[in-house]
Amino acid sequence: MEAHVTSNHCPWNKGKLVGQKAPLKAKEIWAIRTHLQMSKRVRDLALFNLGFDSKLRGCDLVGLRVRDVCHGDRVSSRAMVTQSKTQRPVQFEITQTTRESVEAWIQRRHLRSEDFLFPSRVTGAAHLGTRQYARILHGWVEDIGLDTVEYGTHSMRRSKASLIYKKTKNLRAVQILLGHGKLESTVRYLGIEVDDALEIAEQIDV
Repeated sequence: MEAHVTSNHCPWNKGKLVGQKAPLKAKEIWAIRTHLQMSKRVRDLALFNLGFDSKLRGCDLVGLRVRDVCHGDRVSSRAMVTQSKTQRPVQFEITQTTRESVEAWIQRRHLRSEDFLFPSRVTGAAHLGTRQYARILHGWVEDIGLDTVEYGTHSMRRSKASLIYKKTKNLRAVQILLGHGKLESTVRYLGIEVDDALEIAEQIDV
């Protein structure tokens, strides 16, 4: 007769919040931006603003070179990059606020066209890594009193896309901006079916 063996294996997700990370709300975006401006954190402000505008995955954001967003010595109002995950090109807008912060960072570091936009401070690394980016982001959300467990680098990718959808309800536009191949992917990514259903339910007061 075999002896019963009790497994001590603990599920990887025990006690952890899993699923999609929350997008930042408009007031939270302004809170982080203002905090970074007041703290004179030039690199972080450029990284935050460009991450919000570009809606890029973390790996694509940290891998940007100066030439990807600049035309001559000025930051362009639009840019196009090829996504490393899908190899699909995606365009994004760069607002005036973001252009100013990115130009200030480029000037501060005297970056050249071929340089990575966000060089790493770690010896042997060419540019900021995705884990470093995640730690920096957690610092931002913690600074304004948010729970870091609920936010990650995809929060930045989802934030502006979510705001655009809530304002316009134009799912196709959001699909294009995120570079998704299928509309269903955008629906799942934004979780909009759930959000819309809850919004409708909240309007029913008996």
